[in-house]
Amino acid sequence: MNAANLHHHDRAALDRAFHHASGDRSLSGGNDMNALGKLRQHIKRKGLRATVQLLWRRYMFVHWELLWMKRDLVSPVPPHQLKPYPPLQVKTITVHNTAAFARHFGDRVNIMEELATEGYTGHMYLDGKGDAVAFIWGSTREYHDRHFYGCKFPVKKGEFFEFGGELARAYWGSTLSVDLQLRLWKAMQAQGCHTVVDVCDAHNVPALKLHIRMGYQEQGRIQHVYRLFGRWRFLREARYSDSRLDALRKPSRSPVPESVA
Repeated sequence: MNAANLHHHDRAALDRAFHHASGDRSLSGGNDMNALGKLRQHIKRKGLRATVQLLWRRYMFVHWELLWMKRDLVSPVPPHQLKPYPPLQVKTITVHNTAAFARHFGDRVNIMEELATEGYTGHMYLDGKGDAVAFIWGSTREYHDRHFYGCKFPVKKGEFFEFGGELARAYWGSTLSVDLQLRLWKAMQAQGCHTVVDVCDAHNVPALKLHIRMGYQEQGRIQHVYRLFGRWRFLREARYSDSRLDALRKPSRSPVPESVA
């Protein structure tokens, strides 16, 4: 799962608020006050330092280190202790049903429609009200990420690139994070794929742990993406040999020695 989207709601809300508060003259005073209110709320929840860091990364400079991961589609997923979730309806994402994203992922309705138009395979999970609470995408061809990293991710024959996986907050820590991947893997197997590949931000610890939980392996490749002033991007790929995941793995429990009588 491309976990760049983890915590996307906070980031997107702050981006919109900062845009409105930055002096757009087409906005009414009421909108300005609303935007400033959102900024104050974010500072109250996350703190001034975290807010300033977010704004710096969004509008000045950010450097992503994206680790390439891979996994076969047949090996079983390691045991986990994630919480269960209520029944959901699974739908293939099409240009005709993207309105279901409005409640929980309203800032991405147009993006979902765009991805469906381009022919990528997408699944969404609907609650009892018909609202999408989770989604995930897969691509059997080179994927051009125009919406976040701004670079292209190549795909070899027999592979598919997994991206865009995200859950609504109420489903964080549930088995849905596993189930939506397994269902996508099965769908991509039917398209002739035998391997899933994706990238993960080297500084996103929850996402790295998710990859460990799902049994992914490192490819030893890292894609560096630099963004300057929110506009210009520079790319560089490098190799590495030491594992970036080993330090996050839970140590195996040693057997308890028998007591000596």
